[in-house]
Amino acid sequence: MAFGAKSGKEKPRLGESQLYDYAVKALGRRMRTESELKRLLRQRAEIGERGEASIAVVIARLKEYKFLNDAAYAETYARLRQENEKFGARRVRSDLAQKGLKANLINETVEARYGATNEETLARQHLERKRIRKPENDKETARIVRRLVAAGFSTGTIFKILRQWNLPEETLGAVESLDADEGSGPPADE
Repeated sequence: MAFGAKSGKEKPRLGESQLYDYAVKALGRRMRTESELKRLLRQRAEIGERGEASIAVVIARLKEYKFLNDAAYAETYARLRQENEKFGARRVRSDLAQKGLKANLINETVEARYGATNEETLARQHLERKRIRKPENDKETARIVRRLVAAGFSTGTIFKILRQWNLPEETLGAVESLDADEGSGPPADE
């Protein structure tokens, strides 16, 4: 069998109590949002209304026992990405949305976590964490811009850092025109 190929044998569908045990084990491996857990449970639950009802009961029970809490998940996720990865607010906002969290919860969490944060300082910490130094040429400058955009920092913050590195104006202009040419430049400032 090829690497990553699934066996032809389908996993047995689980009843409510087995589904609960499966969910607890899944949460024991790593934190998940309610949306992620529902998606996982649908793969193992009985098909149809009975399966959906079992999932609803399991989710309610997990919430009751405080094993599943999207607000706590969002806060922990944002804190770890800010403190450890040094990601910007945009990246965290995007990641939480992909995990199926509601927009109002994401906004509250990101505002609480990043509201008093100096984005430029965080971007510099990100560069330091990744051991990225002052670029020597246009190609390295463009690479740094892409890395900072992917890490969730605004265009204004990125260009402020580049200007403080005393890069030649033609290099900064080349980066700005490169972004415009590719059509995948940094997002506009908030």
